[in-house]
Amino acid sequence: MKFQLKNIIAVVAATLTLASCSSDDNNIVTGQGKLSVEFDNVFGNSNLILNSQANVTSQGETLNISDVKYIISNIELTKEDGTVFVYPKAQSYFIVSEANVASQVFELENIPAGNYTKIKFGIGVDETQYNLGETVQGDFFAEAQNEGMAWTWSAGYKHLLFEGMFTSATVTTPTAFMVHTGKSGANYNYNSVTLDFPDKALVRTNITPDVHIFVDVAKIIDGTNKIKLTDNNMGGMGAMIMSGDQLPLITANLSDMFSVNHVHND
Repeated sequence: MKFQLKNIIAVVAATLTLASCSSDDNNIVTGQGKLSVEFDNVFGNSNLILNSQANVTSQGETLNISDVKYIISNIELTKEDGTVFVYPKAQSYFIVSEANVASQVFELENIPAGNYTKIKFGIGVDETQYNLGETVQGDFFAEAQNEGMAWTWSAGYKHLLFEGMFTSATVTTPTAFMVHTGKSGANYNYNSVTLDFPDKALVRTNITPDVHIFVDVAKIIDGTNKIKLTDNNMGGMGAMIMSGDQLPLITANLSDMFSVNHVHND
């Protein structure tokens, strides 16, 4: 009798386990959920603080940063089986501003449930989309202009804006700097980045993962390519980098700014 009871309990437990797994699998296959992406700006190993923080580069320059903004676009998510979900392009444009906490987190909706291992996104607005014209880009272009992230339509978008004051061994009086990436001559200066997740993002109908991305703004001018603001100082106008040979070098640096610090599944 005891033997039969043990067998019954084992069968019931196995059935419940299979039912639970089956239910979860169905939920993954057929459901949709959300995924939250958070951009956390840092300078090296320190949290970025605008207007009051002395940030020292490897080139011996000290930056007091007043503004950092960038456009995130063309988001793609990769599942553990290698399939890629392309987030609708029309909904895939976001302006992240260090001065606006609300802009630093955005929630992606209607994501097919599954286990995701990578994210890819653009830094700026891609040239193909820009070439569709102002009518297609109208609403977002207006938003970008309001945020100071676009010039006239013919001049295009600012993909990244990085501004503040700096000093160096030879520039001892605090001097303004402005670094803007975007279309310049024949160079469109758009870049993209693909990041692996340290843990799977488990998108479910009842779970919204949070992907926490660190953005090291030091690498804008102090990445693989070293850019000295001192060398770009134009006297009374300060150091202004918005075109020229150094802009593609800065654009190349941007993909190294981003890294996934952690993923929350709750």
